[in-house]
Amino acid sequence: MAGWMRAPAIRRLSATAPRADAPAGISVVIPSRNGRLLLAAQLPGIVRDLALDPWSEVIVVDNGSNDGTGEWLAAEWPTVKVLVFPAPLSFAAAVNCGIGLARFSHVCLLNNDMLLEPGFFAALLRAFHAVPGLFCATAQIRFPAGVRREETGKAVMAQAHPDDFPVRCEEPIAGEDLTYVLYGSGGCSLYHAGMLSALGGVDEAYAPAYVEDLDLGYRAWQRGWPTVFVAGAVVEHRHRATTSRYYTEEQLAEILEFNYLKFLTRAVANGPLFRKLWQQAIDRLRRRNDRALRFAAGLAFAAVPAPEALSPEDEFLALTGGDVAVFPGRLVDREPLVEFVDRMEAPADTILASHSEIVLVRRGKDLALQAARRWAHRKWAERPR
Repeated sequence: MAGWMRAPAIRRLSATAPRADAPAGISVVIPSRNGRLLLAAQLPGIVRDLALDPWSEVIVVDNGSNDGTGEWLAAEWPTVKVLVFPAPLSFAAAVNCGIGLARFSHVCLLNNDMLLEPGFFAALLRAFHAVPGLFCATAQIRFPAGVRREETGKAVMAQAHPDDFPVRCEEPIAGEDLTYVLYGSGGCSLYHAGMLSALGGVDEAYAPAYVEDLDLGYRAWQRGWPTVFVAGAVVEHRHRATTSRYYTEEQLAEILEFNYLKFLTRAVANGPLFRKLWQQAIDRLRRRNDRALRFAAGLAFAAVPAPEALSPEDEFLALTGGDVAVFPGRLVDREPLVEFVDRMEAPADTILASHSEIVLVRRGKDLALQAARRWAHRKWAERPR
């Protein structure tokens, strides 16, 4: 366990992502460790949804498997590109290797335990036409019947209680779509390949897994590149079907906390904001007597200042803090409506029928309202004519 706790040097993408002028299409990258049975359930749905489009490809990173995944893929799925690594890499390192092979304008990162519903890729691609400068479109996550829904895809930085982990998923509101979120799940999101390359890809400091997707989305927001939640792109998640085989629940919880502290030291550029979030994290760990606390001093000492953010961090955190919800309207030539509400619920049908978009902001969240207005105006100004 000690290996992944060491404070690593700055490290980004190990292989170059597609150029900004890459041909239009989707490169699907799936990291898989001993996941042959999961891939057998997943790949038919992926291929059907891509509809055998010649402008698409599937890349599997066979990440330290000993279950015959590579040989099985070669025999059963000869069109799938396979990268084989005898020893397992971290999630970030594995997907970076897959991204290095990607040829198309958009890269979809998929966990091998995600089953796609029809229309998944089309819904994600539509978001890039609807939202100017979009970095990432992330899917709605469901769970098998009878399993508690631990993720939804609507990721926000907010706490219901000071002892809660600072990032959570909220239940989407009926009719909500293209709401701005802090990041896209690394297990079911579509990324603009040129922007992904400009960011240096997925930061490999987050080993063996967790928080690398938060870091990636945050760094994109710092450049003014948003992420949105796409309600119509749906996956069913067989939760932790891989990680739970190699780590206990206690180890996974410790990795999550450790990597969140690392994220604060590596990504947050605003000094007062960093101090606020860091103190909140340390206080929370102290109250819980969490083992991850013993690494805090070393991480803080080794911290390297993050590059200055081009987009105000407090503003995009307000926009993605769970106090803003977006609803597509039906009158495409009418400006969007952005307004305070007392309750976050679906707008009345008459309102939906009279605007191109309705953006609801929880009353009293002034910075969130300011950010929502700015992004709604940008979307309206840059809409396709």
